[in-house]
Amino acid sequence: MLKKIFLNDKIVISIISLNAVVIFIQESGITNHILYLIDFLCTVFFIIEMIVKHREYGFRGYWSDGWNRFDGIVVIISLPSLLMPLIELTTFNFSVILSLRLLRALRFMRVLHLFPNITSLLAGFKRALRQSGAVLVCYTILIVILGIINCSIFKELSPEYFKTPLRAIYSVFRICTVEGWYEIPDSIALATNPIIGSISRAYFCLILIFGGIIGMSFINSIFVDAMVEDNNDDIKEHLRKIEEKIDAIASQRNME
Repeated sequence: MLKKIFLNDKIVISIISLNAVVIFIQESGITNHILYLIDFLCTVFFIIEMIVKHREYGFRGYWSDGWNRFDGIVVIISLPSLLMPLIELTTFNFSVILSLRLLRALRFMRVLHLFPNITSLLAGFKRALRQSGAVLVCYTILIVILGIINCSIFKELSPEYFKTPLRAIYSVFRICTVEGWYEIPDSIALATNPIIGSISRAYFCLILIFGGIIGMSFINSIFVDAMVEDNNDDIKEHLRKIEEKIDAIASQRNME
């Protein structure tokens, strides 16, 4: 009976969905004993599920599976939420500990493995990260260098964006994402004379073009190409088989 309940994906995902709804209601400011009880019982359910799977698959078999490993880590981290009834009776602030229960909502990602071809999609995602890793590192280094340079040049003119290296790096990253980028050169232009302001605007436009538009497009193209690499291989294999059939038909006609 325990196996039928705790090894049934539909039941487990239903409990995960219920727990996510309860957490959403609680974080919206609606709290009562019934919601606390449901949240507590969901946590107990997840603990028993982990124990049953350990008995069914063994310790090594359980933790060798990616989804089980993800579930186990989330459940272990959220275990302090079991102390909620006791913590509420104290005068200490355990908000950080209690917030760990929110991690249980991440288990809703388990629904992904019910989708067809999710394994190949995840494999493509890992492959894309691996192939674009070097480019991402170089791009990050470029942003850091530009951030340090801009901090040295503009920290007096626009301390809001360039007062410290970290703030300057974030500002450069903001420009590259094309999110409100124009506010940064405009703040510099207002703090100095028109000539330097125009030069600054042109300088940040170059960062936007090469770092944001061209740079981000280049990274996206590499990532997408790696994601669909399996599809391209399938198409190439299909075309190869078609060419072989055409060659066989042509050879047969020549013999006739």
